Amino acid sequence: MEDNKKKTGVDLNDKEIVFSKSIKAGKRIYYLDVKKNRKDEMFLAITESKKVVMGEGDDSQVSFEKHKIFLYKEDFEKFLTGLTQAIEFINEKQGVPVNNSKTSSIDHLPTSEEIKIDIDFE
Repeated sequence: MEDNKKKTGVDLNDKEIVFSKSIKAGKRIYYLDVKKNRKDEMFLAITESKKVVMGEGDDSQVSFEKHKIFLYKEDFEKFLTGLTQAIEFINEKQGVPVNNSKTSSIDHLPTSEEIKIDIDFE
C-alpha cells in the first residue's frame, strides 16, 4: 500500500471531495466539504481553520489551527435540530445583531432526508 501511495502521490485514505464551500469569518475560515467514502456514501466534513501568529515583527511565525468534525447523513436531522435550538437560544438571550440585513432562512429548512445548506456571509 505504501508503494501505491508513492506512485500516485495521493494518500489512498483521502476521501473524494464532491462539493466544497469556504466561509471567511474574521480570523477564521470554515470549510464545508462533501466527501464520498469508499462505498460511495456522502458525508459532510466541517473544518475550522484559525490563523495563529506567534511572535512579532520579522521573528513572527504563522501557523493554522484546524479542527474537524464529520457529519453523516443519518445524523443530519438531529444535528440540524440541535444547531437550530442553539442558535435560537443565543438569539433569544443576546438578540440578533442589528447590522444583519439578511434574513435568516433557518425557520424554512427542509425536513426531508435531503438537506441543503446555503450559507452566505457577505
